[in-house]
Amino acid sequence: MIYKKDANGAAKVLEALKKNQIVIIPTDTVYGFSGLVLEKDIPSDKGTDAQIRTIKGRAETKPLIQLIGCPQDIKKYTDDNIPDSLLNKWPGALTIIVNTKKTHPLYKRYPTIAFRCPGDLWLREIIMKAGAPIYSTSVNRSGCPVLETVPEIAAEFEEEVALIIDDGDKKGALPSTLVAMENGLPKVLRQGAVKIRN
Repeated sequence: MIYKKDANGAAKVLEALKKNQIVIIPTDTVYGFSGLVLEKDIPSDKGTDAQIRTIKGRAETKPLIQLIGCPQDIKKYTDDNIPDSLLNKWPGALTIIVNTKKTHPLYKRYPTIAFRCPGDLWLREIIMKAGAPIYSTSVNRSGCPVLETVPEIAAEFEEEVALIIDDGDKKGALPSTLVAMENGLPKVLRQGAVKIRN
């Protein structure tokens, strides 16, 4: 475990991600399990998404959010016409579910993907240096409450991940707002930290 404010914190996270290891890092909402999204590992039972599912005990039918470093990066993965009014909310705690490009390697496994461009510059810089999106999902066993304090997280998962970044407790943090692109229009599925009108 190291502190986010440590000078080498970001470098340690990047090193672990590039080794296909799982890390627990703070996001602009809650702490999340993260691993690098590697297209060559899909489909695979050894990719970082599979590792995260094993730790959480999460069903295969539930896809993981992918974090991107720049709002425009989402256009690499979808042909959906996302309104500027929505993209302008990024970076921030807004998750957008899009239809995956049928020509993209991820399509067969994930016909839709949820993306977020986080508000935290520290995290975005890690993603950009990694050269690929990273998975993110809340730190908890599937079906159990999300863990909000660093001592709880360490006690439960320290032996199962490569690294935990300590940025203090995240009690009462609002989840991201969740929007899906349906028939060319955005539909709000969950109102969270970013306010969006249907």
